[in-house]
Amino acid sequence: MITYIKSQLAPFYSPQEATDLAFWILEETTGLSHAHISAGKDTQNISNIEIILQRLRKKEPIQYIFGHTLWFGLDLLVNSATLIPRPETAELVDWVLQTMPSNQPLSVLDVGTGSGCIAIGLKQRRPNWQVTGLDISHEALDIAKQNAIRNKVNIHWLQQDIFSGFTRTFDIIVSNPPYILNSEKSSMESNVLDYEPHAALFVPDDDPLRFYRRICSMKSAKFVFFEVNERYAEQVAHLLRIHSYDDIQIKRDIYEKPRMVSGRIKE
Repeated sequence: MITYIKSQLAPFYSPQEATDLAFWILEETTGLSHAHISAGKDTQNISNIEIILQRLRKKEPIQYIFGHTLWFGLDLLVNSATLIPRPETAELVDWVLQTMPSNQPLSVLDVGTGSGCIAIGLKQRRPNWQVTGLDISHEALDIAKQNAIRNKVNIHWLQQDIFSGFTRTFDIIVSNPPYILNSEKSSMESNVLDYEPHAALFVPDDDPLRFYRRICSMKSAKFVFFEVNERYAEQVAHLLRIHSYDDIQIKRDIYEKPRMVSGRIKE
């Protein structure tokens, strides 16, 4: 079966991608482990395999096909209302955890929470923190709420537009807001462009920092941590500086790209 799946996906994916997808499909549909599949355990009876392959040939993300993904040790539901969590976002969560003291009951706001991955990742590792996830999309928040239950954490959820009168304060704001320019759409892979929610991805070319500017101007937290477009890390750092933040840091991801920025309000 694994050879058949790879042959069906070969015209559409690289050999490594086809192999990874084949194992993913078999693990999901049979319940067998990667090791058992590699050892040749029987995987012949997959009733819906052709439907799965047809969707993959259209470049639909496999996470949406099966409705969940594993990320940062969490099993998260995802659908077309939520972005699929990326490794870079896990790095952002890890940076917050490494930077902030673990023995203090801090309050945290995750702006643009989507699937709830950042909020849940933080709360699971810091049970004494009070974590709030905010999103404008009630469809995304429905998934986030289910993910909190699924991963056994208690999080407060807010459906709100941060551009309309947000006044609450927190110790930390963390955010992975939309930051891809509309003009960058033409260079994006179809599995992202055709399936993931555009409102969570794109910003106007003439105002690419609108979410960062709003969060900085709110001054609603002593500490902020952002995931950013690598093209705008310095500009985000400048926004923090002009809004009275200092100790500003730009952090590179595992690919050595400047993808995270943090700062704290001057004492």
